[in-house]
Amino acid sequence: MGRRVTQRDIARMTGVSQATVSLVLNDSGAVRIAQETRQRVLDAIRATGYVADVVGRRLADRSNRILGVFTYEPVFPSATADFYHPFLVGIEQRAEQLGCDLLLFTSGPHRMRLADGCIVLGRSIGRDELARLVAEHHPFVSVGRRDATDVPYVGADYGAATAALVAAAVALGHRRLAYVGTGGPAESHLDRLRGFADACLAAGVSATHEPRRDDALAGVVPRLLAAGVTALFLEEPADAADLVAVLRGHGRDVPGDVSVVVLGEPTRAGATPPPFDVTRFRTPRREMGWRAVDHLTELVGGGPARQTLLPCELVPGETLRTASSKERT
Repeated sequence: MGRRVTQRDIARMTGVSQATVSLVLNDSGAVRIAQETRQRVLDAIRATGYVADVVGRRLADRSNRILGVFTYEPVFPSATADFYHPFLVGIEQRAEQLGCDLLLFTSGPHRMRLADGCIVLGRSIGRDELARLVAEHHPFVSVGRRDATDVPYVGADYGAATAALVAAAVALGHRRLAYVGTGGPAESHLDRLRGFADACLAAGVSATHEPRRDDALAGVVPRLLAAGVTALFLEEPADAADLVAVLRGHGRDVPGDVSVVVLGEPTRAGATPPPFDVTRFRTPRREMGWRAVDHLTELVGGGPARQTLLPCELVPGETLRTASSKERT
């Protein structure tokens, strides 16, 4: 099936602006459009089989079709550019389908009212800042779950994905598991740690948390090996290659002696990839951006504020292996 025809496509075909196409579709009498131009647009609509998106039509009744994007940390170019790119792709694709323009804010959230509503990005956004956005009653949607009952968001279900990987490790005989990472304060890290701890408790296996706030992997690994840990769950995927190197430096084979599970994709560019396919989960970043646009247009159109978590895709990889009979005891 080919790509869905958008208002922008109709505009290109007929040599008019996207705004003109929108006016013809909505049969608006606010601006006079030459009959020849109107007919040319209508002919193109019939020829392509264009169908107006119902969300976009609803949005058109209440707005000027400009959606804002505000980032609480640099995304291009920056060390996190590779991580944020799929979110931005999803936002752009859905906005184009709806016939909306995007406005990027860089100077501060106080200018968000220039747009009909705004999508906000950032791994950690302060509670006070979120409370201010809610209090201002200007439509916004967060990409990423937030610990507030009144903040609309589209997030990834990191807790369920982490729990599923713990269950896979337990099914392979691992009884001493460790979570290596901060476990917060960002909600995405809190969810991972909570999913890990709850799944270990439910399975009746040993769970260790190594925060790594002031300790390098070289200092963490010996303690975990001495404690008999056989499966390491790594919060920051960019550290996977370093973790494997440290384990090998201690005479441990991965995954022969120790299994390694990575909780997502690297959040910083330029990380050295591990020498094999790591067992992990994949965050639905493009879909999160896409769905955030849908949630925002609903809000702008007078709809409810939604909180949605999307499932992550599990990637089996090569670094989670059955624990030996000795390790199971």
